[in-house]
Amino acid sequence: MELRARGWWLLCAAAALVACARGDPASKSRSCSEVRQIYGAKGFSLSDVPQAEISGEHLRICPQGYTCCTSEMEENLANHSRMELETALRDSSRALQATLATQLHGIDDHFQRLLNDSERTLQDAFPGAFGDLYTQNARAFRDLYAELRLYYRGANLHLEETLAEFWARLLERLFKQLHPQLLSDDYMDCLGKQAEALRPFGDAPRELRLRATRAFVAARSFVQGLGVASDVVRKVAQVPLAPECSRAIMKLVYCAHCRGVPGARPCPDYCRNVLKGCLANQADLDAEWRNLLDSMVLITDKFWGPSGAETVIGNVHMWLAEAINALQDNKDTLTTKVIQGCGNPKVSSPGSSPEEKRRRGKLALQEKPSTGTLEKLVSEAKAQLRDIQDFWISLPGTLCTEKMAMSPASDDRCWNGISKGRYLPEVMGDGLANQINNPEVEVDITKPDMTIRQQIMQLKIMTNRLRGAYGGNDVDFQDATQLKPSQDVYLAIVKQVGAAGGRPRDCVFRRSRPQTPSDDGSGSGSGGGCPDDTCGRRVSKKSSSSRTPLTHALPGLSEQEGQKTSAATCPEPHSILLLFLFTLVLAAARPRWR
Repeated sequence: MELRARGWWLLCAAAALVACARGDPASKSRSCSEVRQIYGAKGFSLSDVPQAEISGEHLRICPQGYTCCTSEMEENLANHSRMELETALRDSSRALQATLATQLHGIDDHFQRLLNDSERTLQDAFPGAFGDLYTQNARAFRDLYAELRLYYRGANLHLEETLAEFWARLLERLFKQLHPQLLSDDYMDCLGKQAEALRPFGDAPRELRLRATRAFVAARSFVQGLGVASDVVRKVAQVPLAPECSRAIMKLVYCAHCRGVPGARPCPDYCRNVLKGCLANQADLDAEWRNLLDSMVLITDKFWGPSGAETVIGNVHMWLAEAINALQDNKDTLTTKVIQGCGNPKVSSPGSSPEEKRRRGKLALQEKPSTGTLEKLVSEAKAQLRDIQDFWISLPGTLCTEKMAMSPASDDRCWNGISKGRYLPEVMGDGLANQINNPEVEVDITKPDMTIRQQIMQLKIMTNRLRGAYGGNDVDFQDATQLKPSQDVYLAIVKQVGAAGGRPRDCVFRRSRPQTPSDDGSGSGSGGGCPDDTCGRRVSKKSSSSRTPLTHALPGLSEQEGQKTSAATCPEPHSILLLFLFTLVLAAARPRWR
């Protein structure tokens, strides 16, 4: 009786194993109509799309099992998924650039309008008040405003030297008009050497120099910061996706279609791990990006008050008027001191006519009140800068939510990269160094993207400029392209991070996942940094345990879902036959052992 029961058990086991080895006929005949519809909607030909599921040994990216995808379909969908991600990244970058451009244009236009209004007020008021003292020297004033505009727009000018040269030229011209008989060049040279001690224009030059330097430096640094931030975003958006990222994106977005479950949406943590791996280098911008935006918010404090950018830039003409008033008031005293210092001049021509003297007067101007426009622009800009501070590290989550049709929850119904079921691996941290154990994207943390490293340096340079501007200093730095970060320095940092975290420092790690035949023959990946046995010995128990294939376990599958994944869960046919034969041998030999 016992032998008969054992015989029935062997027959049942053999039948089950053979059915598993051959596959479930019902799963083979499952329709691919939904996949055909989606595939055709993307503009692809349906000529080679199977009507029902076929064997999936040909697949190189998606899990192998019964599938609705041919090799050509898999390749087309992989390219399409890469283009979709690139488009999503460009859209996000353009939106950020548009935000920065809006703030830049608003504040830049306001500052330039202030300077233009100041010059227009000067041109309207000075001829009637100062007569030929202005009209004969109008070009000197136009040149000053032109140079102030160039400086504000970023020209390589030294503002203090520019102002000093203006005052020197103006003193020579005005003194000649006030004393036409003093025409000797040697006498003018002597006058120029004593100008600082004589203070012919009173305190106006010093006041304008102190206030204009701080105001223009603050204004132009803020506008430059917006421009640099926008340029960094533009250049980072041009960084191509790595091949490993393209494979991971295909698996994330379209392998569910090939698997016959197009309605399954990516599990949230699965999507985040994929995009954190794809955008690891971009996340390294975060620290310097925050420093730049914080410095820009801080520099806006220099826009207000008597020495603020709005007051000074909009009222340059007032200091110019004060200077000419002081020169006329101090004409006799100045002449006496010049004669004492330089000797009696040679008289070359008669003095000014009574008509000219009558036309020269004094000008009293009032400071223009603030319209509140700049306050509103700066308030909006500061709010926008705070909103985009975490742009780089929040980008993976934003794309998963807005572009990747991510599942609202991680449950048995979401796509985990292999089938419908929960996604168990932990979510990686932000940045390149934290992707050392990313289970979805093979990331070589020893090879940072040099374009992004250059942009990090660009952010540092602009931050230093803003910090200098906050103190009233305008420091020139080398161009970022001349300060390319050393990869050796970065590797040293990576090794330190690895040592601190108890993780391997010299090996390039591959993610742990179930192997497919294409993994061995693709020739791609980043596992060539060191031998597998060496890396394996140096991985800590904690990190290795989180990367085992068991993290993709599918608890709670319904009977129907279990049938959909039967091809993936059954052992290989050769292994089944060996196991079956071995079982028969044991069954036949067992009575003899008694």
